[in-house]
Amino acid sequence: MAEEVILLDFWPSPFGMRAKIALREKGVDFDLREEDLSSKSPLLLEKNPVHKKVPVLVHNGKPVCESLIIVQYIDETWGHESPLLPSHPYERARARFWADYMDKKISVGGVVWAPTGEAQEAAKKEFIECLKVLEGELGDKAYFGGERFGYVDVSLIPFYSWFYAVETSANLSIMEECPKLVGWAKRCMQRESVAMSLPDQYKVYDFMLEVRKKRRAQ
Repeated sequence: MAEEVILLDFWPSPFGMRAKIALREKGVDFDLREEDLSSKSPLLLEKNPVHKKVPVLVHNGKPVCESLIIVQYIDETWGHESPLLPSHPYERARARFWADYMDKKISVGGVVWAPTGEAQEAAKKEFIECLKVLEGELGDKAYFGGERFGYVDVSLIPFYSWFYAVETSANLSIMEECPKLVGWAKRCMQRESVAMSLPDQYKVYDFMLEVRKKRRAQ
């Protein structure tokens, strides 16, 4: 019996992009189902009754929620010959630390949705400081784990699709602030799994403008 792999997603979500990249890195065929978050599907509400949000991976009827947990599940379930997480327990712990740091510290929304003025300046400063910390961890390596694309790269690269929206909203240049990180992102974009999973930055920007217009009209 063939495996059933369904991914419930919303295309601008960096968290859903993580799951898509991991599945494609492993060569897993999956059924991608776009959610309308203003009218969530019965399947989403059934499979993620606690948080009621995307992404949700449904593997043979069983749901896995939260993007970092989903990526770890994919890594443990498929393709052991090409692991995303390091094999050494200490390096694996470090990778999980940095992915957790991203989820706690990177706030794209804090920059693009913040009102202009002091709130946006504070959000912009915190965003750049976070990227600089990550750039320091990257150093001169090709990828966060060294020469191999892995878990930390999968966790961070989706935010690259929002860089143009952030730069335009906050009047900043991420290339000027963090050139090594942008170089790393362009390297990641050469991978088929990443290129197929990240939407065009201008499409994300248009989405941001549309959401902003709706918020102001409310």
